[in-house]
Amino acid sequence: MKQFTPQQILAAKEKVTPDIMQRLIENNRDVISHDILVPETGCATWNHYFFCPEHSVRLLWDRHSPNKHRCPVDGAVFTGEPYYGGWWRWLNGLNAKACYELAVLWLLTDDKRWCDNVIEILMQYARFYPGYEEHGGIPYNGPGKANAQTLCEANCHADFVRGFDIVRGELSAQQETYIADRLLREGAEFLIRHRSNQIHNHEVKINATIGMTGVVLNEARYLEFAVNSEYGLRYQLENALLPGGLWFEGSLHYHYYALQAFMAFEKFACQSRFSLLEHPYYRDMLTLPLTLLMPDMTLPKVNDCVNGQEKLGHSDIYEFAYHYYGTNEYGQLLAHLYRTEPRHTIDALFYGRPLPAEPLAVSQSNEHNPGAGFTLIRNTPDRAICLKHGPYGGEHDHYDRLNLIVFNNGKALFPDLGTTGYGAPLHYGYYKNSFSHNTLCVNGLNQPPAIPRIIHYEESAGETRLIVEVDWKTEAKLPDSKTRVEWDCASYRDIVFRRSLLVTGNLLIDKWEIENPHQQCVDAVYLINGSASRATNQTALSICYPYIRHATQQPLAGQIDISCQAETPVTLSCCCPQNAILIQAQGPNNPSTSMIDYLIARSHEKQVSYLFVTDFSGESSVQISATGQTFNVSDSRLNRDYLL
Repeated sequence: MKQFTPQQILAAKEKVTPDIMQRLIENNRDVISHDILVPETGCATWNHYFFCPEHSVRLLWDRHSPNKHRCPVDGAVFTGEPYYGGWWRWLNGLNAKACYELAVLWLLTDDKRWCDNVIEILMQYARFYPGYEEHGGIPYNGPGKANAQTLCEANCHADFVRGFDIVRGELSAQQETYIADRLLREGAEFLIRHRSNQIHNHEVKINATIGMTGVVLNEARYLEFAVNSEYGLRYQLENALLPGGLWFEGSLHYHYYALQAFMAFEKFACQSRFSLLEHPYYRDMLTLPLTLLMPDMTLPKVNDCVNGQEKLGHSDIYEFAYHYYGTNEYGQLLAHLYRTEPRHTIDALFYGRPLPAEPLAVSQSNEHNPGAGFTLIRNTPDRAICLKHGPYGGEHDHYDRLNLIVFNNGKALFPDLGTTGYGAPLHYGYYKNSFSHNTLCVNGLNQPPAIPRIIHYEESAGETRLIVEVDWKTEAKLPDSKTRVEWDCASYRDIVFRRSLLVTGNLLIDKWEIENPHQQCVDAVYLINGSASRATNQTALSICYPYIRHATQQPLAGQIDISCQAETPVTLSCCCPQNAILIQAQGPNNPSTSMIDYLIARSHEKQVSYLFVTDFSGESSVQISATGQTFNVSDSRLNRDYLL
């Protein structure tokens, strides 16, 4: 066996409890409670199609209902494609997971029925796999055979390889050859043919599976391709990380998704010459997200992040990392995760070591990281003001340079909505777009890729100032990764957007300066996770943004105060010295079963300055005045003035 040593197996058997074994059984109930069902043809498509098109929530998967699929919100039933193929993709994933987890269960219990289940799954897939026709059409990815994209193929085969490695000694010579040739080698060769020449989390997953197969089958060619070829694992680490270790796609979810694949490979290769564990890359990747925690111990929900993926987890990654590196912070993270759930994971059994007494806690200091493209200002324990200023990260990025996220009282007040299943209409139609973020939107269209610049950062007694700028005067270089063009260069041509933040006490002062030489329609967008008051003199407006409803407008003349009923009341004061209007509207929240309030300041002037002051105390104690491009904010509560 390649993935566990005899000592690890013995230690795991000594630590395993009935609760852990029962959890493994329940996690695989859909497979073990029925006859093994494997598709005879390559009919599976994409798990991201298995979403309600109206509510953008995942449909309920039912082992007994391959043709009818219910929405959990209103019970609506969906039939036919793409849902039928999505149902089979889910089943392929369950079969593959069972192949690994039931193999572990057999290893821990010596109960042969679990081993028999694994062998049957492997034999059935080996029977049909060579005959599956290639099919696909999924954005940014090559085709699949059992599934519809190369990424999904790699994910399933990783579990097939892990299960095979464990039960291999129980196979007859004929069974071993049959599975190795018709499933594992067939799969590895397919993945080699369809790995793309790009830096991407997909290619990491694909490389990792090819490498794991190489370790188990003693195929040096697979390992050389997976690790040392151009766009292999080593190349990805050397070329796809931003300074400090953030995965280039800018999404913390995909940062961990890539890291999970790297660690899955290392669990097989850690004692071989192909291991990359002694390079600094992994430790940077493991540590960086822990510096970006929000007050509720979640990660910034930026870019393509489906609800729930912002939660801090990944015990499978950190159990192995803590086992190998012994870094105390990794142990503290595990101690935090296991405060609310038992340490009943496979990786804890085989790699677990004693944890520190103190769990990980959110830092109370600011985190200014130009390399990663994030600044988090934490001026109270339950507040975080996060500005995203990294370079464009390809297909999983959103069109939202200088996007602002604000947490207050431990909840998102001005949120990033993340996204939904990629097959749902709102993914491309709404959640990825500039107008659904707290940033600049021009002509209702998406920002082109650009590289922001830090102009100034300063911390002084009780105050933090940050000035960041981005412009569209020149075309930004795209990452070496497949990209779907959904932006409008003409609208943003020659525009310069500078954002200046001052955070002090209960005030967030947010100044926007926009050079708009071609007099486009420039919108400063705020999404408010609370009920925002509306003035009685507003008039109805037909707004260009899709999915946005109930829009009203009023002149933005002088200062306008908006009361927001969130977790606690806050006041948002707005001012623009140029000709501008203030728009209020509502759009889909995430999930789209509820709505979120929009506040939009709009102007067509060549030079536009907006000022937004958030008073977290809920009081209306600030007075804003403007002279040219300079704003003065007077706080009567503290008898202080602030110049921006």
